[in-house]
Amino acid sequence: MRILLVEDSTDLAGPLVALLRRERYEVEWADSMAQAQKLIDELEPDLIALDVMLPEGDDAGFRLAKQLRREGFGGAILFLTARDTVEDRVLGLDLGGDDYLVKPFSLEEFLARIRALLRRGGTVRQNILERGPLRVEFDSRKVYWNQRPVSLSDKEFALLERLAMYPERIFGVDELLSKVFPNTESGHRILRVYVHRLREKLGENVIVTLPGGYTLGV
Repeated sequence: MRILLVEDSTDLAGPLVALLRRERYEVEWADSMAQAQKLIDELEPDLIALDVMLPEGDDAGFRLAKQLRREGFGGAILFLTARDTVEDRVLGLDLGGDDYLVKPFSLEEFLARIRALLRRGGTVRQNILERGPLRVEFDSRKVYWNQRPVSLSDKEFALLERLAMYPERIFGVDELLSKVFPNTESGHRILRVYVHRLREKLGENVIVTLPGGYTLGV
């Protein structure tokens, strides 16, 4: 899953980025509204954790959320802010926010809100996928094959996760490259390499190659 953190406090952003990366999310960090706008187009995030007060103004996060919804952004938006009045919460939700977390907050609660939003928004349709010998635990980022744990790299898990979230869907090559391997210079070759690695670790039939793309097998 791809997450964009928009937060101008380095002291807060550092621990949050480290936490999310430990949980094997793909994370980018922007410290201003302007930088966030550039990264959103490049990253196509599944979720944006968005500070309300940014260098562009005390309501910059609200303005960015309103703009994103108007432009059709369909991912989740989690507001992070010290503005804790009922009016602020209502405004944030009305402008397109999905949740509102008041500072200071615990890292554990932040992570729990992230997981809940990804599930709620349909990005992760269920906590666990079991399909033949394959078991994927989305929240804990664990994978089992024939009941045995299998260690996957971050990119291996990201590719499997994308396929496992929508097990009946056929993913085009370009879409998988965009979602899992953005900005790569290796083109289609890198996707073939990772498909091969997953088949080596999980069995030849874990991913099925079809005309134009791939789908989950097993």
